[in-house]
Amino acid sequence: MQRWRSGQDWTVDVLSGRDKAGRVNLVRDALELYVDSGEVAGLVAVVARGADVEVTVIGDNTVGGSAMREDSLFRIASAGKPITAASVLTLVADGLIRLDDPVDDVLPELAEPRVLRELSAPIDDTVAVARPITLRDLLRSTNGHGFPSDFTAPVVALLLDGLHQGPPQPQNVPAPDQWMAILHTIPLLHQPGEGFTYNTAYDILGVLVSRLSGMPFAEYVDDRVLAPLAMNDTGFSFPPGSSDRATTYYRHGDNALVAIDAPDGQWAKAPAFTSGAGGYVSTAADLLSFQRMLLAGGGDVLPHALVEAMMSDQLTTAIRSTDSVFLDGQSWGYGGGVDIATSNPWNVIGRYGWVGGTGTSAYVVPSDNSIAILLTQTELGGPTGTAILESFWTAAAAKLGHRA
Repeated sequence: MQRWRSGQDWTVDVLSGRDKAGRVNLVRDALELYVDSGEVAGLVAVVARGADVEVTVIGDNTVGGSAMREDSLFRIASAGKPITAASVLTLVADGLIRLDDPVDDVLPELAEPRVLRELSAPIDDTVAVARPITLRDLLRSTNGHGFPSDFTAPVVALLLDGLHQGPPQPQNVPAPDQWMAILHTIPLLHQPGEGFTYNTAYDILGVLVSRLSGMPFAEYVDDRVLAPLAMNDTGFSFPPGSSDRATTYYRHGDNALVAIDAPDGQWAKAPAFTSGAGGYVSTAADLLSFQRMLLAGGGDVLPHALVEAMMSDQLTTAIRSTDSVFLDGQSWGYGGGVDIATSNPWNVIGRYGWVGGTGTSAYVVPSDNSIAILLTQTELGGPTGTAILESFWTAAAAKLGHRA
């Protein structure tokens, strides 16, 4: 598999914003205004199909600081969930667990959980679980632990305060065994396999991988996914000696961006809990390598059948109907969303990937082997928080010829 490396002869001249035929770079035109207006500090975007790779780099690593680089490091949050899914599926490929195996022998904290009588019920108003939670439930986020569409549900406070779900804060999360002990006290929001609840399953999966493999989750991910793909900049903290490439993480204040994590902050050292749901740092180059692996059918990382399942719709209509926020009218595979309707210019049937609340996005379209990656360091938030993503997706769709 060809590795994209900094310094390669790109298809686009990132300084002029024009491709080698002199045509305007649609992606740069769409994104430049967000940096110029201060909506984001900087970004790296990649649109690719095969050997045709267009890279756009704009802005700064830190406001008023060093310029953004092709190999700048970002906290990618939930855009890393597909990496976790791939890591879990290597256990399936090795025969250590099957998709429909219950997980309570590896995760006894999930044995016989209680289930809320209804979403709005007090946390002690529960019923017995109808069946065990399986690995498939965790991979497709139908296990019952996680965020519902209604954030006023009483259980949400337990997820935020006890498990530190929500905006990633890796140094504040307790170690895995303690985290699982807290999880044990939180009821399921629905019976296993009967609803979609977001995020928590992918932190549970990290613990499962560690216990089943006998290796720390971070080491296992590196051994089975990252190292084979030469994703040397991806992990759960900034690599040693990378401070000049690490971005500062921002959120929107009243009139300007507000720094909430510096390069020497929460991701400067390895955390006690390596979050498979949102703890990764990475670069555009590394994510391109991962996306190319998916499009190649798994390469040396996964069997083709498991990659195909990962990028296929895994939810029934009834399960999708339980969500009104996260899926946005689409569906879910393992670790990422799957487009099942062409609701917007960027939707293509079978498009697979996900976004990160830190301002990141990574998608592939298997039908034409195309890739679209956007990395910013500014938290998504508010009713217009996804505007930059939608602008990028629209420009990428035009570049790739997905929609007229």
